Amino acid sequence: MKQITFYLDFISPYACLAFEHLPRALEGVSYGVHYRPLLLGALFKHHDNTPPPQVPSKHQWIGRHVLWLGHTHGIPIEMPASHPYNPLPHLRLALATSHDGDISRDVAETIFRAVWRGGGEAIDPQRLATLEQRLPCVHEANGDAVKAQLKANTDAAIAAGVFGVPTFEVEGRLFWGFDSLPMLRACLEGDAWFSGPDWDAAPRRLAALRRPID
Repeated sequence: MKQITFYLDFISPYACLAFEHLPRALEGVSYGVHYRPLLLGALFKHHDNTPPPQVPSKHQWIGRHVLWLGHTHGIPIEMPASHPYNPLPHLRLALATSHDGDISRDVAETIFRAVWRGGGEAIDPQRLATLEQRLPCVHEANGDAVKAQLKANTDAAIAAGVFGVPTFEVEGRLFWGFDSLPMLRACLEGDAWFSGPDWDAAPRRLAALRRPID
């Protein structure tokens, strides 16, 4: 049975969609999942990537696209009253339930649905307080241990090459985005393509394109 590391941030609607769709997308496949929260904003900063809200037309498209994907895949999803928002309270609450930097599917589901259903303010203080009461916290959410774990998760993801969420890691291979789920399934099923030349050849070709032209 192969293990998947699912890198996520609750601020990402695509991470929410992928989380909800994962059991259906991988139905019949033997696998285990480690759900690992990280800070998406730190990935953007490290990779010098412009966050979507800073490109208004892109941000508008994402809102429409997310709702369309939910509609076509039968996944209930609503945009929060304000987006983007500060995801740190949710990330810290999630990691307050963890002993090793990974969280349970139940915890991830509880937080994703608190954010992406109902259409309210994601970090409304009363909603956060209610959410905390529903979670099996073993640490103080704003304590040093939780903050250090979030940084460690994020730093390790960057070192592994993660640049966005959702990202799925299997045996050193990274699969990014909701639309990578069929590719992830093929890898888990042992598709021969992954043993061929194309996985490694594409990055080499892209590297060649980045060389300066004389």
